[in-house]
Amino acid sequence: MHSVSLGGVRKVPYTPPDTRLASKDEETSTLKVRPLIVDGKQKEWTTGEIHEVTDRSFTVRRAIRLNDSLPVDSGAHWVWQPGPWLLVDRVSGHITALHLPDFDPLISNVVWFRDYAAYCGIATTAKGGLFAVVAQLGGRKPVVQKQLGKWPQPEHSAPVCQLAQWQRLPMRVTLQPTGGELVTFDVVGTTSLIEEGDNEDN
Repeated sequence: MHSVSLGGVRKVPYTPPDTRLASKDEETSTLKVRPLIVDGKQKEWTTGEIHEVTDRSFTVRRAIRLNDSLPVDSGAHWVWQPGPWLLVDRVSGHITALHLPDFDPLISNVVWFRDYAAYCGIATTAKGGLFAVVAQLGGRKPVVQKQLGKWPQPEHSAPVCQLAQWQRLPMRVTLQPTGGELVTFDVVGTTSLIEEGDNEDN
């Protein structure tokens, strides 16, 4: 058995990309991070709340330190940013980086339900676009991927999309670009695609 825990919260300097100097305050200039500890050793920095997927696994967002120095700068300039999502297995102690389709950590807020993630994504194709996305853990393709508008936009709201709203029966999710219309999708299927390690008790 492995010991998996999150350490205490600490505030670190952080400036979201869309923050203007006039509106900058403590809430927009700090990020709350916590260490992810496995067997007494720190493995990652995380931010935000965890989402319990099963009785043995949970997701949490990674916090990363980026070198923001320009080539002409004399030394490194480290900045904090919210990063991609991680899947953590409490039994094996294994940490998996999740590659959510079209997810952009700087503009998207993921809302989890069971093993599904709903959010607004940014297409990386030549045409681009803002998409409503629902992804299932372990799935190769999104369950939902529908274009909501054009991207990039010279002037866009912050946040770009409102938080997704989930419904249990029938399983349904609603997404809404800020200032745009609601879009609702039925999510069909109840089989989890999570691949967890063998239970040592069996």
